Amino acid sequence: MEKLKAVVPETLKRRIVESTPDDLLSTSSSLLHFFHQLPLFHQIVGELTDSERGRLCSKNKKAALESKLQGNECFSTGDFSGAVQFYTKALRFAPVDVDNTGKDLVSVLYVNRAFAFYKMGLLEECVRDSSRALSISPRYAKAWFRRGKANASLGNHDDALRDLSISMKLELSLSGKRQIDNEMKMILDHPKDTRSSLQKSNECRLDISNEPCQMELQCVSTKTKGRGMTTLADIPEASLIHKEDPYAAIILKDCRETHCHFCFNELPMDAVPCPSCLIPLYCSQPCQVQAGGDNVHDAARNVSILNNFSDDLEKYISDTVLVKFSSSCSESFKEHSHECQGVHWPLVLPSEIVLAGRVLVKYIEQKRHSNLSFSLTGLWDLCHNYAQLPPESKLESHVYSIVLMHCLQHSYGSELAISGKTIAELIILLSQIRVNSMAIVRMTSFDAVGSLSQHTEFSLAADASTTTMKQIKVGQAVYSAGSLFNHSCQPNIHAYFVSRTLYVRATESVARGSELELSYGAQVGQWDCKDRQQFLEDHYSFSCKCSGCSQLNLSDLVLSSYRCVKVNCYGVVLDGHVVEYEKQKFHSFLGPPRMNNSNLLNQGDKCKIEGISKVAHLGLENIHLIKPGYCLNCGSERDLEASHSAISEADIHFRRLQDATASNDVRSNSLLDALSSLDLLRKTFHPFNRRLAEVEDCLAQAFCLVGKLQAALDHCQKSIEVLEKLYGPNHIAIGNELLKLASIQLSLGDSTASDSLNRVAAIFSCYYGSHVNNMFPFLQYLKEEALKIQ
Repeated sequence: MEKLKAVVPETLKRRIVESTPDDLLSTSSSLLHFFHQLPLFHQIVGELTDSERGRLCSKNKKAALESKLQGNECFSTGDFSGAVQFYTKALRFAPVDVDNTGKDLVSVLYVNRAFAFYKMGLLEECVRDSSRALSISPRYAKAWFRRGKANASLGNHDDALRDLSISMKLELSLSGKRQIDNEMKMILDHPKDTRSSLQKSNECRLDISNEPCQMELQCVSTKTKGRGMTTLADIPEASLIHKEDPYAAIILKDCRETHCHFCFNELPMDAVPCPSCLIPLYCSQPCQVQAGGDNVHDAARNVSILNNFSDDLEKYISDTVLVKFSSSCSESFKEHSHECQGVHWPLVLPSEIVLAGRVLVKYIEQKRHSNLSFSLTGLWDLCHNYAQLPPESKLESHVYSIVLMHCLQHSYGSELAISGKTIAELIILLSQIRVNSMAIVRMTSFDAVGSLSQHTEFSLAADASTTTMKQIKVGQAVYSAGSLFNHSCQPNIHAYFVSRTLYVRATESVARGSELELSYGAQVGQWDCKDRQQFLEDHYSFSCKCSGCSQLNLSDLVLSSYRCVKVNCYGVVLDGHVVEYEKQKFHSFLGPPRMNNSNLLNQGDKCKIEGISKVAHLGLENIHLIKPGYCLNCGSERDLEASHSAISEADIHFRRLQDATASNDVRSNSLLDALSSLDLLRKTFHPFNRRLAEVEDCLAQAFCLVGKLQAALDHCQKSIEVLEKLYGPNHIAIGNELLKLASIQLSLGDSTASDSLNRVAAIFSCYYGSHVNNMFPFLQYLKEEALKIQ
C-alpha cells in the first residue's frame, strides 16, 4: 500500500490527514475518483484478486507431489515425524479432484499421514486422518483398512471389524483381501470391546460450557465513560455474567502456522488445511467446514454411491464419513468462504482490514434477508476514534478501505456498490474495530496439546522451573455486546476466551446498580498510572478516570518507587515522571470535603489510607511536600541520578542471567553477580517495587535450573510477597506465581504444596469458574502429587 500512499497528490493528502468525521464523504469521494483514474491502483487490485497472477494462495499439484515424495522418503528411513510434516505441507497444496478409482491425491495424503501416525503410536490421529480421507473418497479401501488397524490397537474392536469388513468388500486384489482377513481373525481372537471411535473422530473441538448465565445486565450512560454495563441485581463473586460468540473474528498473522484459523486453539499434528486455498489451517474438519471454503466435494453424494452393504454398515459408513457438529457449532457464519479460491488479499492485507472485510460480508449476507438498503451506518452503536487518529493512520484508513471494497466486489459484484459514501462508512467501521475489537488470547503454558510430561514449567524433579506464564494474542474479534463493558485499571470482572467464545465473570461481589468494568490493558499493580494513561490514550483515545487513576492507591505509590536513605524509614521516594500523576490524586484527596477525616471513611477505606500513610504520610499532610527524590515519610533526600546509575549497572547482570537461563546455561559466576546486584537493588528500591519481584523470580528460575531448589523456593516466596502488596492476595497474578511455588515445593517433597495448590484453585475458580479444569489441565495432577507427600 506504500506505493498507493506515495502517489496521492499533496493537496488531497493534506485534506485527508486533517479530516474530521464530517469531512469523510468529501475526502473518500476524491480519493476514490483519483484511484479510479490510476493504472497502478487497478494493477494492485488485480494482483490481489486474480488467482492466476502470482498464484500465492492457489493450490498447486506439482508442489503437493514434491512434498509427498519428501514425506515418502522420510517414512522409508523411519523419520515418521518428518513424514507427517511433509504430508501436511503436501495437503495444503493438493487440489481435491476425485478420480474414477474413488480416491484422489488429498485422500492418499491423509492415508499416508495416518500410517505415519500409526507408526508413531498416535492412534487417534490415525483414526481421524483415515476418516478425513474417507470423507473425500468413501470407496478408498486402504483408508478403511488403516482406520481398522488403528481402531483395533485402541481397543475399539467392533469399529475395527466394521472398518475391515468395508475394506474387504472394496478391496480388489486377492493379496489385499488376505491381509484384511488376517487382521480380522486377530481381532476376533481378542475379548469383545464395544467402545466406538466415531464420536472422537468426528467431534467438534470447540469447548463450550453449559454453565448457565442468568445475570440481568443493562446498558446505561455514565458521566465520565459514556455507555457502560451495569447489573440489575447483586452479583456474587465468580458468577458468569456474560457469554457471547463474535460477530466476526480473524486469526493474527503471527499465529497462522500454530493455531486453528477458526477456533484459535493450538494446532494438533493432524492439522486440516482449507480444500480451496493455501491460507488457513484448522484443528479439525468441523472447524474447517464451519469456516467455509468447503465447496469442492460432496461427501453425502459420495456416500450414496456405496451400496450392497447391510443397513448397519451403511449407517456406520455415513456416521464415519459425514462431519458431525454439535448444535452450538452448526450456525456459524462462513467467514472464510469469500476469501478462498486463491485470491491474495486476505494474506497480504493487515489482519484488522481482513476482519473489517468479514464484518462487511456478514452484514451483506444478513441484508439479503431484508429489504433495507445497504448502509453501514448504525451497524454497531459503538464509539470510534477517527478524529484522534494520527495523520498517517487517517491516510491508511482511506487507502485500505478503497482497496478492501474493490477486493470484496470481486466476490459480490454489483451487490456491493462502491461510492464515496460506502468508503466513508467503511473508514468509520475500521475505526470502530480498532477501538472496540478484543484480542483473543491463549496462555502459553496451558494450551499445549499433549501429555503432562511435556509441560516442563511444572515438572517434578531437580529441573523444576518457574517460567512465567504468558498470554499471547492469537486472534482479533468484535463482540457486539462485549464491547459495551467499560475499562477500569481496577476491574471487577474478568474476560477470557474458550475457543472463540467470550466469557465474562465477576472477580468480586458486585452490588446492584454498580458498573461492570474490565481491563483493556495493564492494571493497577502492573504498570504505574502514567504508563497506563499513555497506553489508553494511544490505543483507545481516552483519558482514564477510573478509581485506580483518580484515587490514591498503595500500588501506584510503591510500584516503581525508591526506598528512603534512612535505614529504618519505610517511606517512598518518587521519581519525577510519577510525582505529577500522584500529586493530582493527593490534591483530590486533600481537597474539600476533608476525606481524611476518619469519621467519613468506611472500614475498607480506612485500611486503604492506613496502608498509604505507612509509606507517604507527609503527602497526606501537605501536598507541597511531594517532590521528586524526597521521602514522603521523613522528607530525606535521595540522589536519584546515582540511584539510576546503580540500577543500570545491576540490570546488566540480570540481563545476562536471563539470557543464560533462556539458553539453559546458568553458571556460578552469573548467579553470584546477580545476587550481588540484588543486594544493591534492595538498598535502592522500595521493598514493594515491582522490579524486585521480577528479579526475585529471575533468580528463582535460575536456581531451579542448577538444582538448588531451596534457594529457588526462597526467591519465589519473596517475589510473591511483593506482588501481594501490589495486587492483593486473590488476584490472578498471585495464582500464577503460587503455581510456580507449588511446583518447587513438590520437587522438594514439601507438604505445604497442597496449601499452595488449594489457594491456586480458589483464585483460578474465581476467574475461570467451570472452565478451570479445561484451561489448567495439570492443576488436578499437581494436587494428586501433593497428596502423595502429605
